[in-house]
Amino acid sequence: MSANPRRCLTIVLAAGEGVRMRSARPKVLHELAGRSMLAHTLSAVLEGAAGDVVVVVGPDRDSVAAEALKVAPGAKIVVQPERQGTADAVLAARGQIAQGYDDILVTYADIPLIKPATLAALGAELAQGADVVALGFEAADPAGYGRLIERGGRLMAIREHKDASAEERASRLCNAGPLAFSGTEALKLLDAVKPDNAQREYYLTDIVEIADTRGLVARALIADETEVMGVNDRAQLAAAEAALQDRLRRRAMAEGATLIAPETVFLAFDARIGHDVLIEPHVVIGPGVRIEDGALIRAFSHLEGARVAGGASVGPFARLRPGADIAANARIGNFVEIKQAMIEEGAKINHLTYIGDARVGANANIGAGTITCNYDGFAKHKTDIGAGAFIGSNSALVAPVTIGDGAYIGSGSVITESVEADALAVARGRQETKAGWAKAFRARRKKG
Repeated sequence: MSANPRRCLTIVLAAGEGVRMRSARPKVLHELAGRSMLAHTLSAVLEGAAGDVVVVVGPDRDSVAAEALKVAPGAKIVVQPERQGTADAVLAARGQIAQGYDDILVTYADIPLIKPATLAALGAELAQGADVVALGFEAADPAGYGRLIERGGRLMAIREHKDASAEERASRLCNAGPLAFSGTEALKLLDAVKPDNAQREYYLTDIVEIADTRGLVARALIADETEVMGVNDRAQLAAAEAALQDRLRRRAMAEGATLIAPETVFLAFDARIGHDVLIEPHVVIGPGVRIEDGALIRAFSHLEGARVAGGASVGPFARLRPGADIAANARIGNFVEIKQAMIEEGAKINHLTYIGDARVGANANIGAGTITCNYDGFAKHKTDIGAGAFIGSNSALVAPVTIGDGAYIGSGSVITESVEADALAVARGRQETKAGWAKAFRARRKKG
């Protein structure tokens, strides 16, 4: 580490109204891969732009502030009282900017796919002598985007599409949004921005041309178009989700997992998938899931907040809810739901079963149609099933109840009391057979 590390302040703009989302939820709180756009952006900032963080929010946006502090507890929250443009939003952090930082980075909460390395590269350009650095991209279709105007390798201005000349519009080098600038020049540049445009707003992009006219050094840094895609409506949100899912799938496969049909598998941002994991088509892996080396996730399964140990198999058509902990070599079969339960090594729960608030001991066998009745309308209660126990099909275990090691439960039983180890419990009405009853019943019905 350098003896004199540069002090950096990153300002994250999160005050936009997001009108085009047509939503009661603030735009930046809409989610990608199980995490808000704001959280994605802040995570990249914390990793790539080490230093202090300010998040600019709109009035009455306590939910946005709370989300920011959940991800970045040390962040400073400031409010932009009136939405008068991006430069005005940055100046909501005037007090922080004035504290003598070497570098000021500005990014947007609705550019959620930006990578930490890209933010770090913006800072590196400042360290190498630039006064202003704008992030750009080569657009497949540049229509509507502001253009980065360069001459001789020098960035002269950022021109809005509607204000650009025909020659400038021919360029595909477009403005991505994030900017970095010298801390010593920051307030001088920002205070020079005027609302000389049809919207009468203060545009942050104007500081590039201001810097150029003052003889300062402005440069462009180019990013991949997908990385800097903005999200302003539901269609763009879906496009960003698709791009992020592609990134997450590629990462999982690069780290040693097999996805048979990658395009059908959906992964949360924090999915942890080990080596030699096999994931069949149409699987959803939500937040908080850890799948260890050598596990198998069969088709059409849904996992959230769960752990699956090596050698275990889940599905097809299984649901693991938060707190499901599946030990090595356990089997969770079709149409099985597990919630807040420890399934120990080698246990088998193969068909049409609900296990909630429970422990299933090692090598126990749970028959088809078994349910743990864990909720009495007011509180949850625990079921404890011992190692090697056998639960017959279509049984109901009414919690709180304990089934001892090696015990047998007769099929169709409703168990309301604990069963000792190695015992047999049968709790159902005794079968009675009446010979000829069905024939006589039909005869009576025909006469009547």
